[in-house]
Amino acid sequence: MTDEFNPDEIHPDDVALDPDYTSEILRLRRLDEAAAAEEAAAAEASAGAAVEHDVESLLAERDSFKDIALRLQADFDNYRKRVAAQSDLAVLSATGKMADALLPVLDACEAAFVQHPAEVEPLFNLLLGQLRKLGLESMHLDGEPFDPNLAEAVMHEPGDGGEAVVTEVLRSGYTWNGKVLRAAMVKVKG
Repeated sequence: MTDEFNPDEIHPDDVALDPDYTSEILRLRRLDEAAAAEEAAAAEASAGAAVEHDVESLLAERDSFKDIALRLQADFDNYRKRVAAQSDLAVLSATGKMADALLPVLDACEAAFVQHPAEVEPLFNLLLGQLRKLGLESMHLDGEPFDPNLAEAVMHEPGDGGEAVVTEVLRSGYTWNGKVLRAAMVKVKG
């Protein structure tokens, strides 16, 4: 027979366990279970902290993206308003140029109206009416105090030394959407 240990040859009835040995095994098992429980609790706490950190970082990232989206929305709204204002300004400028180009036609109609009022009045009123719809207004300065922002004084009559007053309009002045398109030429007294 050989002296080698073969676990297959040992029968459970042949082995008598020492009570100290058994209690030591149970103690070690309890220690292993306690260590495993502590490791599981530590891992759970670590995972909870990691999840909490991840949630905080995700909320911060969400807030950052939300701020970016709000800024982009505000920038786009400002851009849209600026483009609309520029478009409106371009339309006003273009129609103002058209009205300015028609001023010689209005002057000719006005001169013809003075010479032949009955024949020219319908055409003159029609032209003025259509231009008024677009924003052209004629200035009515006769008898009003002289304002150099609205008229050019090309003739001057001596007066009593008071405020200068428009006595005659030599060429009509016009405003376009509230702004002076062409200053009137007037004769003033004062």
